[in-house]
Amino acid sequence: MSISRDDFDPIAAVVDWLDAARRGDLASLLKLYDEGAVLECACEHVSLTGRDAIASYWSPKLATKRTPSFSLDNVSLTGHGVQIDYQSYAGKSVRLYFRFGSSNKIIYTNCAPIMRRSAN
Repeated sequence: MSISRDDFDPIAAVVDWLDAARRGDLASLLKLYDEGAVLECACEHVSLTGRDAIASYWSPKLATKRTPSFSLDNVSLTGHGVQIDYQSYAGKSVRLYFRFGSSNKIIYTNCAPIMRRSAN
């Protein structure tokens, strides 16, 4: 049974992404991405295209993740996708934007560190 585009829940897909990352399950994580997906990471100044490149990016991170990695701080729908604030594999605050294609797969992600203002 296939899910129609109208029944697709992008927030549920992002929760699936977080769950796969928490488990360190690279195969499940990659199934959420379109074959030609683009990952842009301002944290590390990289731009990658395709599942193989995304696999190479995530594999070492999932293997070395720290607690409380991949914990969700905030989630919101945007005009074109979903934006989350979460704790990265290294336990740092990151904002990550997801955009989905007609296949209901991730076609684009963009992340950047969240800069917290220090209290004076």
